[in-house]
Order: sequence, then C-alpha cells, then structure tokens
Amino acid sequence: MLATAEETMTPPDELQPGQLIARAIKAAGNNLYAVELPSKDSILVELPSRFRSTIWIKRGSYVVIDTNALEGRDNKISGEIINIVRDEKAWRKAPYWPKEFVRQETWVSSDDEDDSNVGKLPPSDDSDA
Repeated sequence: MLATAEETMTPPDELQPGQLIARAIKAAGNNLYAVELPSKDSILVELPSRFRSTIWIKRGSYVVIDTNALEGRDNKISGEIINIVRDEKAWRKAPYWPKEFVRQETWVSSDDEDDSNVGKLPPSDDSDA
C-alpha cells in the first residue's frame, strides 16, 4: 500500500503513447470514473485493483489514463487509470502537462474587497436622522 502511494508522488519523465492526463469529473460506481480529457471530451475509465481502497480520487483531481489498456474489450469503458496525480505542483512542471488544464486561482482580488460586507458593521439607524 505504501509503495503504491509513493509511486503517485513523482511524475514520470514522459508519458507513453495512449497515455493522457485527465480531470476526474465524478465517480460512476463500481470503480468507474467519468473523466474530462484536455479536449473537453468526457470518457469512462476504470480504477485498477492496486489503487482500490488505497488512494481516493475526488472530483477535480487529476489522473493519468491509458486509453490502450482496455481496447480489446467491447464496452463503454474507454481506458484505465494508471496513475493518480497527488503532488500537482510537481506534475504541472512536467513538459507533457496539458495547457488546457490551467491552474484555478483561489485568491480574491483587492477590487472586490471594497464591495464586500465581511467584517463591517451594519448601517446604523442614526445615519438617517
């Protein structure tokens, strides 16, 4: 279990043909996940048994999928999760990181602070007099 967790911490030097980075959209049940590709298409992928009950995938996190892994099967599953991005900062530095997955900024600009009522007292009734 520890080896699987450590394997996901560092990005590989390069991705093999058929491997892509995708963003998890939702869990579809039975170890299946709907993921969004850099092209904005969404596909269904399977989580292999080595990751089950070891690493959890939450919505919005990134995974590496292999679209060639399950091509012999005739069903709706389009690929298999082969790695899970845990140290996103290190993975974003890799040359193969899709430019379509732009980092979401979480800070509030200073322009919005003037309009905010956070930390301010409500207007007093005396100001109308």
